[in-house]
Amino acid sequence: MLVKLLTVDLLIPGSSSLKEKRFVLKSLKARLRSRFNVSVAEIDYQDKWQRCLIAVAIVGSDRESVDGTCGQVRRFIEGDHRVELADALEEFR
Repeated sequence: MLVKLLTVDLLIPGSSSLKEKRFVLKSLKARLRSRFNVSVAEIDYQDKWQRCLIAVAIVGSDRESVDGTCGQVRRFIEGDHRVELADALEEFR
């Protein structure tokens, strides 16, 4: 069993309140969970309304499938017009 952690620092430039930020994040997290069967959590910047740090945990039986899913998740996030990817870190745990 392999576990890969993708930590993504996101900017939400269209957000003007915490309520708007949470709306965007809730939608993004739900789509990631349903499409890729991954675990997602906001892990920092909960009090900032235009920035967030999320962690995506990907579990699999082989490195190729875990790396493939991680790449798909990253491209999916980059393709979301509501957020800008500021930084991302991938690591096996």
